[in-house]
Amino acid sequence: MESIARPVWRWLDFAGGFAEIYPLMSSSHLDVRYTAQLARLDLTDDEIATFQSQLSQVLEYVDQLKQVDVDGIDPSPYSDAEFNVVRLDEIRPSLTHEQAIANAPQKANNLVMVTKVIE
Repeated sequence: MESIARPVWRWLDFAGGFAEIYPLMSSSHLDVRYTAQLARLDLTDDEIATFQSQLSQVLEYVDQLKQVDVDGIDPSPYSDAEFNVVRLDEIRPSLTHEQAIANAPQKANNLVMVTKVIE
């Protein structure tokens, strides 16, 4: 994938050096190709156009949400008043050991054998 240059804004920060930020993207300036490069995705031009359109729609909806008057509404991390709801820890019937490993593709010494995933 080719390297894509990004626009950078610079300004003098309080420490006397230059700070850099990337400008915020509006819905008309989404850089889907650059984002795909960061994610190491090789997208076709058709896919980029599709994602550009979809992301623009999402950002337009976010702009609509920004216009909602939320003055006087307390912020809440939960959409429901009930949280941390758990069942009682009761002993219930479950599978026997033999039933649990019956369909395992590989087993040895009554244990399920799995492929090593950590090196």
